[in-house]
Amino acid sequence: MLRVSLSGSLRSAAGGAENIDIEAQSIRELLNRLVDRYPLMRKHLDEGIAVSIDGEIYRDNWAKIIPEGAEVFLLPRIQGG
Repeated sequence: MLRVSLSGSLRSAAGGAENIDIEAQSIRELLNRLVDRYPLMRKHLDEGIAVSIDGEIYRDNWAKIIPEGAEVFLLPRIQGG
């Protein structure tokens, strides 16, 4: 079981939760399960999301396996220019 911390607007999509516990082996599985549990999360995924695992940011490598006990944060992507 992973404990995932949510930031900013992602919290509102998860009913105000700051942290959620969820079963997932990879980033892809994590994101799919989040949308299943919190349908409002779909909008944020479509706009772009970054996943931090033990301090390393993943933006597109959804096949990345999440190690047991990892610190996981979900962050809305910040658009640069």
